[in-house]
Amino acid sequence: MFLVIGIILLVLWIGGFVVFHVSAFAIHILLILAVISIVFNFLGGSRS
Repeated sequence: MFLVIGIILLVLWIGGFVVFHVSAFAIHILLILAVISIVFNFLGGSRS
């Protein structure tokens, strides 16, 4: 679940950076949230 959230946030970050030219603050917040989600996914392992 965290991996999916991380990927979605990463795609939104790239889309905001390339397409929408969102302010730098919002872009960096999305990037930080995406990295945190991916790290939690790898540290937590696969739980069913």
